Amino acid sequence: MKKLIVFLMGSLILASGAGLRAQESETLVEIATSKGKIKVKLYNDTPLHRDNFIKLVNEHRYDGLLFHRVISQFMIQAGDITSKDAPMDQKLGDGDPGYTIPAEIVFPKYFHTRGKLCAARTGDDLNPERASSGTQFYIVTGKYFTDRELNRMEEERNIKFTPEQREAYKMQGGAPHLDGAYTVFGEVVKGMNVVEKIQFVPTNQDDRPLKNIKIKKMKIVNK
Repeated sequence: MKKLIVFLMGSLILASGAGLRAQESETLVEIATSKGKIKVKLYNDTPLHRDNFIKLVNEHRYDGLLFHRVISQFMIQAGDITSKDAPMDQKLGDGDPGYTIPAEIVFPKYFHTRGKLCAARTGDDLNPERASSGTQFYIVTGKYFTDRELNRMEEERNIKFTPEQREAYKMQGGAPHLDGAYTVFGEVVKGMNVVEKIQFVPTNQDDRPLKNIKIKKMKIVNK
């Protein structure tokens, strides 16, 4: 099963048009949900992901979709194109727009601290290039880590956290086990309290909220 576990597949199809351009200022997107509003900024260092997200927002592709996968102290995930009006007994997570986006992993500059906006994808066994889903994304909530836990993670994964990363994971929290493996392409700048509300809702065995949490509308905003 190719379920997107903070994951999808296809080939890249990116249309040109308004918003798909190099830019200096960072684009802001307001995500109006049934739990409140979240505002994110998109990094210019990940232009393929930025431009794809802008395109989907302008086409209203996210409007009506659900946060279909929610795990407390980890992340909230949305963007399954089959989730709109999906009955509660429908399994979600495989909704595929028919294309992927080449990985833009800007590590260690961007890493999985609380509030980061990231692209979901299929696992390395099916997707060794770590290409991102065309639509599915997640926002990190995560948990706080101790030096001992971070040391163990370094040994197990043969990586080295920077002093900045260590401090962030201890003081802000996050999901360091995803570092260097998924594209981080933005961050929450307002409405993290709404993200927190979503992460603590009751869910079923597939991590789907028992009461639908809907994206009412997404739009590009100036501030």
